[in-house]
Amino acid sequence: MSGNWICQTVRELPPSGIRAFFETAANDKDLIQLGVGEPDFRVPESVRKACIRALNRGETGYSSNAGLPELRGEIAGYLSAGFGLSYDPGTEIIVTMGSSEALDIALRTVLSPGDEVIIPSPGYVAYAPMVALGGGTVLPVETKREEGFKLTAEALRRSITSRTKALLVNYPNNPTGAVMTRRDWEPIAELAALHDLVVISDEVYAELTYGDRHVSIASLPGMKERTIVISGFSKAFAMTGWRVGYCCACGELAAAMLKIHQYIAMCAPVPGQIAALESLRSGLEAKDRMKAAFDARRALFVEGLNALGLPCHMPDGAFYAFPSVAGTGLTSEQFALRLVREAGVAVVPGSVFGPGGEGYVRCSYAASSGQLSEALRQIGRFMASLSSGGNAFHFQEDRIPGRGESGIEAGAAAVGT
Repeated sequence: MSGNWICQTVRELPPSGIRAFFETAANDKDLIQLGVGEPDFRVPESVRKACIRALNRGETGYSSNAGLPELRGEIAGYLSAGFGLSYDPGTEIIVTMGSSEALDIALRTVLSPGDEVIIPSPGYVAYAPMVALGGGTVLPVETKREEGFKLTAEALRRSITSRTKALLVNYPNNPTGAVMTRRDWEPIAELAALHDLVVISDEVYAELTYGDRHVSIASLPGMKERTIVISGFSKAFAMTGWRVGYCCACGELAAAMLKIHQYIAMCAPVPGQIAALESLRSGLEAKDRMKAAFDARRALFVEGLNALGLPCHMPDGAFYAFPSVAGTGLTSEQFALRLVREAGVAVVPGSVFGPGGEGYVRCSYAASSGQLSEALRQIGRFMASLSSGGNAFHFQEDRIPGRGESGIEAGAAAVGT
C-alpha cells in the first residue's frame, strides 16, 4: 500500500552509485577507500576553536535566512580577490546547507515542467536526479578524453533545442578533473547568450586547480546576469561534515532562490557558518597547504596508474583520477566490484557518472599518501591477476612512493591539526 504513496519521479530515481560503493567500503575497515571525495585533513585548530567559543557563548540560534552578514561579506571579498567575481553580500549571496542545497534551489528556481538542462557527461551523479526532482529533463553532452573532457562549443551547439532552458556545468570537474580556461569558456558564453540560457556553474572545486587560476564563466562580460555560481567549503577547506555552501546570482535570481531556501531550510547551521567565517579569516594558508599536498599526490598517483597499464590523463583540477579500464575487458562496474572483492580497494565505476563515463573508474587521491601507495600496490597485483601470463600489466613498484615521509606526506604534515 505504501508504495502507492510514492510519486513516480522519486520511485524512478536510482540510488547514488557513489554512496552504494561507499556503504560497501564503510562496512569493511580493511578496505582502502578511494571512492568518496572527502579530504583526509582536519579543519585547522583556529577554526575549531572559533566554533567552540561560539558554542560556549550560546550562538546556536537562527541566523538571517541568507546567512550571517559577516560571512556573506567575507565570501564576497574572497570571490573578488580570488576569482574576479563581484557580488553584493546583502542581495546576491545566499549561504546554504552545503553546495547540494544551493544546486537544488537553483534548479527549482529556473525550471518549469519539461524544461531541458544540458549537462556535460561524465558528470556528478546528483545532477540528473536533481533536475528530475525540479521537473526538468536532462540532455547529456558527452565529453571526450582526447579533448581533456572539456565541454566544447560544437558539442553544446548540437544539443540545444527549443526547450533548452539551462546549462549546468562543473569545472574543475568531478569525476574527470577537467578544467576550462577563459578561451574555452568564451564560445560557450556566446551560445548561452544567443539562446538565452541560464548557466548554473558548480565551482566547489574552484580552489583546487594545479596550473592557471580557476576561471568562472560568470566573470566573462555579460555572464553574471545569467549565471548562478555554486560553491562551498567542503572540498578546499576540508569541511564536508559542516554542510556549508553558498550560491551567488544577480538580485532577481537570488531573491527567487531565497524564497525556496526560507521554506526548506530557514538558514544554514550557525556553528557551520561560524566555522566557515573563521576559515576565510585564518584558514587560507592551511587551504593552500592542502592543495599543495593534493598536487603532489596527483602527480605520483596518476603516474602510478599509467605504469600499471591504466591510461589516465593528468587532471588539472579537483582531486580525482579517472583512468580507463577498457583495456581490461571489464565494464567499469565489473572492474570496481572485482577490485573491492579481490584487492580491497574501493573506487567508483565511471558508468554512474553518465553515458560518457563507461570504461573508466573514479579514484579519489584525497586519501592519505600511505593509502594511495598501498592502493597502487594492490591494484597492480589485481591487474597482474587479470593477465593470463601475469606480465601484460607489469607493476613498476619503484615509481610508487614508499611508506616513509615522502613529499606527499610532508605536505600533509605541514597542514597540521
